[in-house]
Amino acid sequence: MATYRIDPDLTFLGQCSNDDLGALVSVLTHDTKDGKKRWSESLTSTPEYTLFYPDHQKYWTAIGAELQAFGANSLATLTRLNKGVLYRELLTDVCKKLKVNFSKESSIETIELNMLLKVMEKSLAEMTEEALQQLSRDMQLNLSNPTPQLVLMALQAAIRTSGVAALELATLAAISVINTLGGIATIGALFAAQRALTVLAGPIGLTLSSAWLIADITGPAYRVTVPACIIVAYLRQKHLAQQ
Repeated sequence: MATYRIDPDLTFLGQCSNDDLGALVSVLTHDTKDGKKRWSESLTSTPEYTLFYPDHQKYWTAIGAELQAFGANSLATLTRLNKGVLYRELLTDVCKKLKVNFSKESSIETIELNMLLKVMEKSLAEMTEEALQQLSRDMQLNLSNPTPQLVLMALQAAIRTSGVAALELATLAAISVINTLGGIATIGALFAAQRALTVLAGPIGLTLSSAWLIADITGPAYRVTVPACIIVAYLRQKHLAQQ
Protein backbone atom coordinates (compact mmCIF):
# COMPACT_ATOMS: atom_id res chain seq x y z
CA MET A 1 0.00 0.00 0.00
CA ALA A 2 1.49 3.31 -1.09
CA THR A 3 2.14 6.14 1.36
CA TYR A 4 1.60 9.72 0.25
CA ARG A 5 4.66 11.96 0.05
CA ILE A 6 3.91 15.61 0.77
CA ASP A 7 3.99 17.16 -2.67
CA PRO A 8 3.31 20.86 -3.35
CA ASP A 9 2.46 20.05 -6.96
CA LEU A 10 -0.41 17.78 -5.96
CA THR A 11 -1.96 19.63 -3.02
CA PHE A 12 -4.51 21.30 -5.32
CA LEU A 13 -6.15 17.89 -5.76
CA GLY A 14 -7.66 18.40 -2.33
CA GLN A 15 -9.76 21.23 -3.80
CA CYS A 16 -10.99 19.34 -6.87
CA SER A 17 -14.55 18.08 -7.14
CA ASN A 18 -15.51 14.44 -6.80
CA ASP A 19 -16.34 14.30 -10.52
CA ASP A 20 -12.89 15.60 -11.42
CA LEU A 21 -11.07 13.27 -9.05
CA GLY A 22 -13.20 10.40 -10.31
CA ALA A 23 -11.52 10.67 -13.71
CA LEU A 24 -8.11 10.28 -12.11
CA VAL A 25 -9.26 7.43 -9.87
CA SER A 26 -10.65 5.59 -12.89
CA VAL A 27 -7.37 5.82 -14.83
CA LEU A 28 -5.35 4.71 -11.81
CA THR A 29 -7.51 1.73 -10.89
CA HIS A 30 -9.03 0.34 -14.08
CA ASP A 31 -7.77 -0.58 -17.52
CA THR A 32 -9.63 1.78 -19.82
CA LYS A 33 -9.59 -0.74 -22.68
CA ASP A 34 -11.63 -3.44 -20.98
CA GLY A 35 -12.80 -1.80 -17.75
CA LYS A 36 -11.13 -4.43 -15.59
CA LYS A 37 -9.27 -3.56 -12.42
CA ARG A 38 -5.53 -3.11 -12.88
CA TRP A 39 -3.57 -5.92 -11.26
CA SER A 40 -0.88 -3.44 -10.19
CA GLU A 41 -3.15 -0.96 -8.41
CA SER A 42 -3.49 -0.81 -4.63
CA LEU A 43 -5.86 2.14 -4.17
CA THR A 44 -9.07 0.11 -4.06
CA SER A 45 -7.73 -1.98 -1.19
CA THR A 46 -6.96 1.00 1.04
CA PRO A 47 -9.16 1.69 4.08
CA GLU A 48 -9.75 5.24 2.80
CA TYR A 49 -11.13 4.04 -0.53
CA THR A 50 -13.30 1.41 1.12
CA LEU A 51 -14.70 3.91 3.60
CA PHE A 52 -15.20 6.99 1.44
CA TYR A 53 -15.62 5.97 -2.23
CA PRO A 54 -17.09 7.71 -4.24
CA ASP A 55 -16.50 10.76 -2.03
CA HIS A 56 -13.02 11.15 -3.48
CA GLN A 57 -12.28 14.46 -1.79
CA LYS A 58 -12.09 12.67 1.56
CA TYR A 59 -9.23 10.44 0.47
CA TRP A 60 -7.39 12.58 -2.07
CA THR A 61 -4.01 11.89 -0.42
CA ALA A 62 -4.50 8.17 -1.07
CA ILE A 63 -5.19 9.02 -4.72
CA GLY A 64 -2.02 11.11 -4.80
CA ALA A 65 -0.06 8.26 -3.21
CA GLU A 66 -1.27 5.84 -5.89
CA LEU A 67 -0.21 8.27 -8.62
CA GLN A 68 3.22 8.70 -7.03
CA ALA A 69 3.61 4.92 -6.74
CA PHE A 70 2.93 4.35 -10.43
CA GLY A 71 5.74 6.80 -11.13
CA ALA A 72 8.27 4.60 -9.40
CA ASN A 73 9.35 1.09 -10.24
CA SER A 74 8.69 -1.53 -7.59
CA LEU A 75 12.26 -1.57 -6.28
CA ALA A 76 12.41 2.21 -5.89
CA THR A 77 9.06 2.21 -4.14
CA LEU A 78 10.23 -0.53 -1.79
CA THR A 79 13.42 1.29 -0.88
CA ARG A 80 11.38 4.42 -0.14
CA LEU A 81 9.26 2.52 2.40
CA ASN A 82 6.35 2.21 -0.04
CA LYS A 83 6.56 5.85 -1.07
CA GLY A 84 6.58 6.67 -4.76
CA VAL A 85 8.15 9.60 -6.58
CA LEU A 86 7.12 13.22 -6.39
CA TYR A 87 4.89 14.44 -9.21
CA ARG A 88 7.62 16.55 -10.83
CA GLU A 89 9.78 13.46 -11.32
CA LEU A 90 6.82 11.49 -12.64
CA LEU A 91 5.83 14.28 -15.05
CA THR A 92 9.34 14.78 -16.44
CA ASP A 93 9.65 11.03 -16.97
CA VAL A 94 6.39 11.06 -18.96
CA CYS A 95 7.61 14.06 -20.97
CA LYS A 96 10.80 12.23 -21.88
CA LYS A 97 8.73 9.25 -22.99
CA LEU A 98 6.60 11.50 -25.22
CA LYS A 99 9.69 13.37 -26.49
CA VAL A 100 8.46 16.70 -25.12
CA ASN A 101 10.83 19.67 -25.21
CA PHE A 102 10.98 21.15 -21.72
CA SER A 103 13.31 22.64 -19.14
CA LYS A 104 13.61 20.92 -15.78
CA GLU A 105 13.76 24.38 -14.21
CA SER A 106 10.35 25.39 -15.56
CA SER A 107 7.23 25.51 -13.43
CA ILE A 108 5.02 22.43 -13.28
CA GLU A 109 2.30 24.28 -15.17
CA THR A 110 4.70 25.16 -18.00
CA ILE A 111 5.97 21.59 -18.29
CA GLU A 112 2.39 20.30 -18.33
CA LEU A 113 1.42 22.75 -21.08
CA ASN A 114 4.41 21.62 -23.14
CA MET A 115 3.20 18.05 -22.70
CA LEU A 116 -0.34 18.98 -23.76
CA LEU A 117 1.00 20.76 -26.85
CA LYS A 118 2.90 17.59 -27.78
CA VAL A 119 -0.32 15.60 -27.41
CA MET A 120 -2.07 18.07 -29.72
CA GLU A 121 0.85 18.08 -32.17
CA LYS A 122 0.61 14.33 -32.60
CA SER A 123 -3.18 14.43 -32.85
CA LEU A 124 -3.18 17.28 -35.39
CA ALA A 125 -0.81 15.35 -37.63
CA GLU A 126 -3.54 12.73 -38.10
CA MET A 127 -6.26 15.20 -39.09
CA THR A 128 -7.53 15.88 -42.59
CA GLU A 129 -7.45 19.36 -44.16
CA GLU A 130 -11.21 19.66 -43.71
CA ALA A 131 -10.96 18.70 -40.06
CA LEU A 132 -8.20 21.25 -39.49
CA GLN A 133 -10.36 23.97 -41.02
CA GLN A 134 -13.27 22.99 -38.78
CA LEU A 135 -11.04 22.99 -35.71
CA SER A 136 -9.65 26.42 -36.62
CA ARG A 137 -13.17 27.84 -36.92
CA ASP A 138 -14.48 26.23 -33.76
CA MET A 139 -11.48 27.34 -31.71
CA GLN A 140 -11.58 30.83 -33.28
CA LEU A 141 -7.95 30.62 -34.40
CA ASN A 142 -8.55 32.85 -37.47
CA LEU A 143 -6.48 30.75 -39.86
CA SER A 144 -7.46 30.93 -43.54
CA ASN A 145 -5.39 27.93 -44.59
CA PRO A 146 -4.71 25.92 -41.43
CA THR A 147 -2.01 23.29 -41.32
CA PRO A 148 -0.99 21.20 -38.29
CA GLN A 149 2.00 23.49 -37.79
CA LEU A 150 -0.04 26.72 -38.03
CA VAL A 151 -2.75 25.42 -35.70
CA LEU A 152 -0.12 24.42 -33.16
CA MET A 153 1.58 27.82 -33.41
CA ALA A 154 -1.79 29.55 -32.93
CA LEU A 155 -2.48 27.44 -29.85
CA GLN A 156 0.97 28.24 -28.45
CA ALA A 157 0.39 31.97 -28.97
CA ALA A 158 -3.06 31.78 -27.39
CA ILE A 159 -1.95 30.07 -24.19
CA ARG A 160 0.80 32.64 -23.67
CA THR A 161 -1.84 35.35 -23.34
CA SER A 162 -4.92 33.58 -22.04
CA GLY A 163 -5.63 31.22 -19.18
CA VAL A 164 -8.87 30.32 -20.94
CA ALA A 165 -6.90 29.10 -23.96
CA ALA A 166 -4.74 26.97 -21.68
CA LEU A 167 -7.86 25.38 -20.18
CA GLU A 168 -9.27 24.76 -23.66
CA LEU A 169 -6.03 23.09 -24.73
CA ALA A 170 -6.03 20.94 -21.60
CA THR A 171 -9.67 20.01 -22.19
CA LEU A 172 -9.08 19.00 -25.80
CA ALA A 173 -6.03 16.93 -24.92
CA ALA A 174 -7.71 15.23 -21.98
CA ILE A 175 -10.90 14.34 -23.84
CA SER A 176 -9.04 13.03 -26.88
CA VAL A 177 -6.88 10.81 -24.69
CA ILE A 178 -9.84 9.59 -22.65
CA ASN A 179 -11.86 8.83 -25.78
CA THR A 180 -8.93 6.93 -27.28
CA LEU A 181 -8.42 4.89 -24.14
CA GLY A 182 -12.06 3.94 -23.94
CA GLY A 183 -13.81 6.75 -22.08
CA ILE A 184 -14.15 7.07 -18.32
CA ALA A 185 -16.79 9.74 -17.71
CA THR A 186 -19.48 11.73 -19.42
CA ILE A 187 -17.98 14.77 -21.09
CA GLY A 188 -20.67 17.10 -19.77
CA ALA A 189 -20.05 16.12 -16.16
CA LEU A 190 -16.28 16.33 -16.31
CA PHE A 191 -15.14 19.06 -18.67
CA ALA A 192 -15.72 22.77 -18.41
CA ALA A 193 -14.18 24.64 -21.37
CA GLN A 194 -17.14 25.66 -23.50
CA ARG A 195 -15.43 26.15 -26.87
CA ALA A 196 -13.49 22.92 -26.46
CA LEU A 197 -16.74 21.11 -25.72
CA THR A 198 -18.23 22.60 -28.90
CA VAL A 199 -15.34 21.13 -30.86
CA LEU A 200 -15.70 17.71 -29.28
CA ALA A 201 -19.48 17.69 -29.70
CA GLY A 202 -19.24 18.09 -33.47
CA PRO A 203 -17.72 15.93 -36.23
CA ILE A 204 -14.27 17.14 -35.26
CA GLY A 205 -14.62 15.23 -32.01
CA LEU A 206 -14.53 12.01 -33.96
CA THR A 207 -11.38 13.08 -35.79
CA LEU A 208 -9.37 14.53 -32.91
CA SER A 209 -7.79 11.41 -31.56
CA SER A 210 -4.85 10.29 -29.52
CA ALA A 211 -4.75 6.85 -31.08
CA TRP A 212 -0.99 7.31 -31.46
CA LEU A 213 -0.78 6.75 -27.70
CA ILE A 214 -1.64 3.10 -28.08
CA ALA A 215 1.20 2.54 -30.54
CA ASP A 216 3.76 4.86 -28.94
CA ILE A 217 3.40 3.94 -25.28
CA THR A 218 4.90 0.66 -24.21
CA GLY A 219 5.08 -0.68 -20.70
CA PRO A 220 2.16 -1.04 -18.27
CA ALA A 221 3.30 1.82 -16.01
CA TYR A 222 3.32 4.36 -18.86
CA ARG A 223 -0.17 3.30 -19.87
CA VAL A 224 -1.19 4.66 -16.48
CA THR A 225 1.16 7.59 -15.93
CA VAL A 226 0.78 9.21 -19.36
CA PRO A 227 -3.04 9.58 -19.28
CA ALA A 228 -2.89 10.31 -15.54
CA CYS A 229 -0.49 13.24 -16.08
CA ILE A 230 -2.70 14.58 -18.87
CA ILE A 231 -5.72 14.46 -16.57
CA VAL A 232 -3.78 16.10 -13.72
CA ALA A 233 -2.71 18.84 -16.15
CA TYR A 234 -6.35 19.39 -17.09
CA LEU A 235 -7.44 19.46 -13.44
CA ARG A 236 -4.74 22.03 -12.65
CA GLN A 237 -5.87 24.33 -15.48
CA LYS A 238 -9.48 24.02 -14.36
CA HIS A 239 -8.45 24.77 -10.77
CA LEU A 240 -6.45 27.83 -11.87
CA ALA A 241 -9.37 29.10 -13.96
CA GLN A 242 -11.61 28.99 -10.90
CA GLN A 243 -9.28 31.10 -8.76
